Amino acid sequence: MADFVLASSSPRRRELLMQLGLDFEVMPSNIEEVLKGDTPGEMVKNLSLEKTLSVSSRISGNKIVIGADTIVYMDGTIMGKPRNEDDAFSMLRRLSGGTHEVYTGLALVNTSTKEILSDFECTQVLMKELTDEEIRNYINTGEPRDKAGAYAIQGKGSLIVKSIKGCYYNVVGLPLGKLRDMLLDWGVDLLRMGV
Repeated sequence: MADFVLASSSPRRRELLMQLGLDFEVMPSNIEEVLKGDTPGEMVKNLSLEKTLSVSSRISGNKIVIGADTIVYMDGTIMGKPRNEDDAFSMLRRLSGGTHEVYTGLALVNTSTKEILSDFECTQVLMKELTDEEIRNYINTGEPRDKAGAYAIQGKGSLIVKSIKGCYYNVVGLPLGKLRDMLLDWGVDLLRMGV
């Protein structure tokens, strides 16, 4: 069985893989993150593949490299991580009371066979109507700092989300159901690992 490498420094993605009981190492790609593509799905798919290929080129042996990239998309606007508190406020003000989409690109590279799998997941999120004071209070938690769209659904951000349609883990940053389905194409079943 191949070992896994997570091509990301995201603590959330690391926690999710640990939750599955996977044995993996972390090796961030350190590439400049530039979104390229005609649709949000294409953009995250391309960037996650670029990250994964960058890391897989530095690895020898039999490994499966997992790379991902997440963005928030609303009314033609892409929201990555906020630059500062004002940017976080602007993002949350825009998301307030509306539905947005969270896209995560997911790419896998098998370093021994050089096979590549690449796809994306999309989840719709309906945000509660927020007052300026509620937005400031949430920003003061520090949670929005390194999150696409300036919120963390798995933390205090859960208090400002009304509902979701689709994969919850996608909003956290790693669509686990999609990951399992993609790995099954290579005969790797996460349900059977460690059994």
